[in-house]
Amino acid sequence: MSGLLALVDDVAAIAKVAAASVDDVIGQAAKAGSKAAGAVIDDAAVTPKYLHGFKAERELPVIWRITKGSLRNKLVYLLPVGLLLANFAPWAISPLLMLGGAYLCFEGAEKVAHALGWGHGHEDYPDKEKVIEDPAHLEEQKAAGAIKTDFILSAEIMTIALSAIPESNFWMEAATLAAVAVMITVAVYGAVALIVKMDDLGLVMANKGRFALTRTLGRGLVRAMPGFLKLLTIVGTAAMLWVGGSIIIHGLEQMGFAGPYNWIHDIAVTVGHAVPAQIEGAVEWTTTAAIDGVFGLALGLLLIPVGEKIITPIWRKVFHKAAV
Repeated sequence: MSGLLALVDDVAAIAKVAAASVDDVIGQAAKAGSKAAGAVIDDAAVTPKYLHGFKAERELPVIWRITKGSLRNKLVYLLPVGLLLANFAPWAISPLLMLGGAYLCFEGAEKVAHALGWGHGHEDYPDKEKVIEDPAHLEEQKAAGAIKTDFILSAEIMTIALSAIPESNFWMEAATLAAVAVMITVAVYGAVALIVKMDDLGLVMANKGRFALTRTLGRGLVRAMPGFLKLLTIVGTAAMLWVGGSIIIHGLEQMGFAGPYNWIHDIAVTVGHAVPAQIEGAVEWTTTAAIDGVFGLALGLLLIPVGEKIITPIWRKVFHKAAV
């Protein structure tokens, strides 16, 4: 009997350790995932455009298809590469992170420039593929395009998350990074599904609602969705510039160029001291984020000619040939 009780006690102890490990993984995953806010919001803002032109009943199947592609990108391709870097070439993480930050700055600045009527962004270029009218082929093409775009954003998300994970053993890092991949993918594409179907829900409520309030709310949803999508795009662009600028500034500090970081920190502290103590921390954070965003925008505008004239044409030629 005493042996059985000892065994039960050992099992309980192991269960507590396992539960603590799960808590650690989830906690680290949530913290690491929050660092990738800019890329995550942009991912949610970009994806709905790939669903234009589909019948309502095909929207969720296409989202599910993109979701599976996103999980494959993160878990099959990017997770092993990230773990190899973390364990065999940790020195490469910061430069790769800065490269990803520069990409976020470029993408965000290009969206700002396009909104102001400067340049054409990604909408028009020589040899652009013609719109395919066959529904099945269109679905295949758009889903493939969304998964390719997701790969770029997922690479940035996973790199940011990897840099935010505290040093631990291989399996803890793998579990945390896998948790980040699943949590972010579910959050992004769950949100996309809700956004895409919200106007359909509004139409149902407006046309079939039993109460006047239900019908009014439905009409409000339908009218609000275009503005909400525009707001989401603006928030996503601002987040990209903020996160991208912050990554570059922190990377420069780690490389020994601490001037920009210290300058921004000093300004934020000065502004924080000028307001009541209750909101000092929030004001310092907001000031830092705003300056990081302005820096990201300036850097991105400088990178637009390089991206549009050199990198983007090479990228399109390589992938266009690969697709032929």
